[in-house]
Amino acid sequence: MRYTYPHSLSQTIDALSAALFFHRPIPAERARKAVALIASRYGLPGAYADTYALFPTERHVGIRLFTGERATGASARHIAAEEACRVLLRLQPRPAAIRAALRAAGESLLQRVGSAAPRDRRPDEGPDYWNWDFRGGTYCCGPCTVAFWRHLLAGGFDQHATRLARGLACLRSMRRSGHTWGRFPFWYTVSALVEMPPTRAALEEMRFAAPSCNKAAGRYPTEGFAQRRAELARRLLARV
Repeated sequence: MRYTYPHSLSQTIDALSAALFFHRPIPAERARKAVALIASRYGLPGAYADTYALFPTERHVGIRLFTGERATGASARHIAAEEACRVLLRLQPRPAAIRAALRAAGESLLQRVGSAAPRDRRPDEGPDYWNWDFRGGTYCCGPCTVAFWRHLLAGGFDQHATRLARGLACLRSMRRSGHTWGRFPFWYTVSALVEMPPTRAALEEMRFAAPSCNKAAGRYPTEGFAQRRAELARRLLARV
């Protein structure tokens, strides 16, 4: 199976993420080459927060998230950075230089996300869930927030329980008819939920999403994003 794409950071990350998701063993030499490609993108022009840079073509046309949704512009750059950190944390590369860059990338992203402590609310401010109520649990927009959660769940950042609790409170506030969450992409959000500790808030959001997972769970595609979504649906339903 191919894991390294010489002209695509996002495809390299995606191939490794899929192998980890389905618990497929990655041959050591192939893992080394894929990790080296990701590491080679650190700090290059176009990188979000001086982390891991997409290739110029990817920045121009956008990328696909792990569950198939599209991302473009600054969102794509940020999500790629979070997902690069996530997969490196999961693979735990040995070279000291790669580990040092990964730590620096996490610190740089954390500066953008900010403290988990909410700032004081001014009397004239309304309930802006992205700026004060759940500060530290969300970042930028729905897709970027899920990427942040996926990185967090792999061991990145700090104050995991606090950040997830505040993020889940925001997710709950975004519920819509049809068992979706407004600005949060459904399947990408499910990919984070199924990895969360079984807190009451996480289980409540999984139960909320369960009706939208029933149909997908009964399908068994053999490849592509449909296969991932079906497996995510089954994993979510198994937890509720």
